[in-house]
Amino acid sequence: MNRKRSSFSGKLGFVLSAAGASVGLGNIWRFPYLAAKYGGGIFLLVYIILALTFGYTMIVAETALGRMTKKSPVGAYESFGKSKWLSFGGWINAVIPILIVPYYSVIGGWVIKYLAEYLLGHGQALATDEYFSAFISNGRSTEICFILFTLFTVVIIYAGVRNGIERVSKFMMPILVVLSLLIAGYSVSRPGAMSGVKYLLVPNLENFSWMTVVSAMGQMFYSLSIAMGILITFGSYMKKDTSIEDSTQNVEIFDTAIAIMAGLMIIPAVFAFSGGDPDTLQAGPALMFITIPKVFASMGLGAAVGILFFVLVLFAAVTSSIALTESAVSTFEDELHWSRKKATVFMAVIMLLLGTLSCLGYGPLAGVTVIGMQFLDFFDFLTNSVMMPIAAIATCLLVSRVIGVAKIEQEVTDGGHPFRRKVIFQFMIQYLCPIFAAIILISSVANAFGWISM
Repeated sequence: MNRKRSSFSGKLGFVLSAAGASVGLGNIWRFPYLAAKYGGGIFLLVYIILALTFGYTMIVAETALGRMTKKSPVGAYESFGKSKWLSFGGWINAVIPILIVPYYSVIGGWVIKYLAEYLLGHGQALATDEYFSAFISNGRSTEICFILFTLFTVVIIYAGVRNGIERVSKFMMPILVVLSLLIAGYSVSRPGAMSGVKYLLVPNLENFSWMTVVSAMGQMFYSLSIAMGILITFGSYMKKDTSIEDSTQNVEIFDTAIAIMAGLMIIPAVFAFSGGDPDTLQAGPALMFITIPKVFASMGLGAAVGILFFVLVLFAAVTSSIALTESAVSTFEDELHWSRKKATVFMAVIMLLLGTLSCLGYGPLAGVTVIGMQFLDFFDFLTNSVMMPIAAIATCLLVSRVIGVAKIEQEVTDGGHPFRRKVIFQFMIQYLCPIFAAIILISSVANAFGWISM
């Protein structure tokens, strides 16, 4: 039985949904601390260059692949043959979001908790060193917040592509932009904040190193939702009269602008708070859940800014989680021929089971580790450092060695749409993209095992 495939209403629906997938927790906390650690303005310059070349190429390739086949990752790959490597390439793209969204939802639950505390007027308590560690070690409290976030995501997915994903993205993304502008404007106006603005926006070649490039590549990968199956899935919902290149360009601009705004929200404020010490911008959860509440507590209007900030972060987390979940649900619908209801319920069960492991990994299950990592850290390492680069390499090989670049070009220009960066696309997809993905894979794994320091 052929099931009629859902679709976005048009270009705006695709752009906001794809941008929502890209704009997530990685933009809000990961980009600012990497920018601070690896050179500020020079990191930003390298990131923008990579986004306009590597990132652009992968977004176009995955979106075109989805629209060409009208299938989720597994079916899209297998449309071009039944070999084992093609099947592997499709499945690794499909499995990545299934593994990411459970632990991502745990962090989404943490955001709900902090927003609730700010709304209740407990901002000063959040600024203490002990609060975050005490919260995540409390299995019951973290589990409740995680379940709330998961149920919210699942309800949106259950509603469908237009009524759920597109409608929520059209509502949340404009608000996210307005909030980021308000918070960034407030942040840069703090006494001493302009040194942070200069550090972020003005390139300094003395801060450049090879790790600046590697880290910018990794962030671009994470930020643009490359090799997660999302863009293939969303591409399969794209109408033929929608320009792939124009839509891709809008997603690039939207994502990069929000990343820069996140930097302007966080780096100047932390600089002002710390007296200009970039080391205060700690990596990981410590930045968002320990350092930032301290910064807000030191500000006038800190409680109000804290509420706005965590509303923004929650919206960013939700738009990304629904994109990840939709990619997984679409795979179940296509490959197992399930109804959307059944596929959504099944994915909800997976999210609750795997997410609970990550949720309890800092509390009751803290003594249980995988290759020395807590469950959340392990799932993050497995998907982002290992599986995503492999998935990207598989997509490059599929396009350049199996489908042929010419067929992708034909899909992009279908309906008379332009393909302005065709030369860049041809060169990147055949040569540089697989090399860059291999560099990310090797350097990330080497760093995780302590062979190199990043």
